[in-house]
Amino acid sequence: MDTASAATRLVGHGNLRRVTTSSRSPWIALSVVYVLWGSTYLANRFVIPSVPPLLVGGFRFLIGGALLVVIVLCVAGRAAFRWTRAQFGTTALSGLLLPAWGNGMVVVAQQGVSSGLAALLIAAVPLWIVLLRMLTGDRPRTATIVGVAVGVAGLAVLVFAGPASGGATGTTWWGPWLVLLASLGWATGTFATTRLPVPPNPFALAAVQMLVGGVVLLAVGTVLGERLDVAAVSASAWIAWAYLGIVVTLGAFSAYAFALASLPVSTVATYAYVNPVIAVVLGAVVVGERFTALQLTGAAVVLVAVVLVVSAERPSRRRPSRKCPSQNCQSGVAASGV
Repeated sequence: MDTASAATRLVGHGNLRRVTTSSRSPWIALSVVYVLWGSTYLANRFVIPSVPPLLVGGFRFLIGGALLVVIVLCVAGRAAFRWTRAQFGTTALSGLLLPAWGNGMVVVAQQGVSSGLAALLIAAVPLWIVLLRMLTGDRPRTATIVGVAVGVAGLAVLVFAGPASGGATGTTWWGPWLVLLASLGWATGTFATTRLPVPPNPFALAAVQMLVGGVVLLAVGTVLGERLDVAAVSASAWIAWAYLGIVVTLGAFSAYAFALASLPVSTVATYAYVNPVIAVVLGAVVVGERFTALQLTGAAVVLVAVVLVVSAERPSRRRPSRKCPSQNCQSGVAASGV
């Protein structure tokens, strides 16, 4: 069975339906998300000095989305894009919240925030998701809430334990706040795709989300006066940009689509705990970003939070799945990543 057909096989009777697949496949996909998205922040740092920030994400998502559309058409055919108006509306909304809002703000913030610190602040995503679940009547398990609390504590240690290096062009007071605002958009988009009607093929969903986000970022960047000077783009920036647009966009977003269609949303959201650790290590090794011993201790606390949340959110036969407002609703994808 090919990947697309496996990803569209659904089970369930009125509750949130999930993809039926090999028990290992979703966890392998989530591991790919951890590694690729963890390296995204460092790649952004190499591109930003040569390319205006909103254009970085805009071209990245347009290219990645277009390539994924071609792949989906070749594997699943045009039927993968035959959607209802409600499904297209959800896709457009999540494309606005995730690639445009989430990614766009992070890249702008990285002008004055180190790659490691930006990744650490994105760890607020699971906290936002739990709050959104509670506001909509869901009752997360106590262990899930404890895991999120532990993650936030680790985040606080990492951020406040000592000074961090600056961003691609220096240090700004507003950078960290912009990243936190980006995390709210990312969490809202992720949450919305699990509660609203979405297309059955998560890869087609990811492709259109990227196209929507890319168009929005390019439009906003153009209005704000951003222009691309091809001659001024360094060789390292071209390599990092190609890595973002092809390897990360296609590999990580497709893996995220598959994982979110197969695992609980709070489990998939643990990428926000693992990615910072990867980003911190890469930032320190490659560009010399500095973190204190206490901040490294905070990274260990974050890993403990991952174990708590993943363990708490594993499906239980005794516990019914949360209700979905539509018979056509399934677990969706948040195709934006940072």
